Amino acid sequence: MKQVIIATQNKGKAKDFEALLSPLGYEVLTLLDVAKDLDVEETGTTFEENAILKAEAVAHALQTTVIADDSGLEIDALNGGPGVYSARYAGLEKSDEANIDKVLANLEGVLDEERTARFRCVLAVAAPGQETITFAGFCEGHILKERRGENGFGYDPIFYVPTLNKTMAELSAQEKAAISHRGNALRELERAMPEWLRTEK
Repeated sequence: MKQVIIATQNKGKAKDFEALLSPLGYEVLTLLDVAKDLDVEETGTTFEENAILKAEAVAHALQTTVIADDSGLEIDALNGGPGVYSARYAGLEKSDEANIDKVLANLEGVLDEERTARFRCVLAVAAPGQETITFAGFCEGHILKERRGENGFGYDPIFYVPTLNKTMAELSAQEKAAISHRGNALRELERAMPEWLRTEK
């Protein structure tokens, strides 16, 4: 199998990428596998800026092709928040449970029909000597008032997908890959995959 490095130390994201890329013939490696001490500070103000920062820094350090994503939850009633701060919404320790609690607290009293939200993902593909390219994906939904489901990670237990009548955390890995923001971004990448990535060893 061809190998591809994902610029993340997030095991949940790693599982998402494995579900998406394994059928395409790729073995997914993360920073936990190849560069555990490599940490890129996310100083960008948009998902795209952060994805490019991570992809280019890791590609330069490892001298190989890297895919990085920056993704998060945008809630309309919170003016698009938590947005780029999704992972550290409740603090720098990046606690999924604390982040969910803060979202639910901030949405207290907000009517069901006004709890519209979306997951947004931007993928950046970087390689030495190549121009970095980006791809975006979205998934629309609603924020519930309580958690449902045991799968996934992050905000998945409160993100309800109306078309499936389930939260992200109630979906199997395959079901999630078919509709998720990350899956949609990766399908954009696959459709426009540059030749240098197709032939990557």
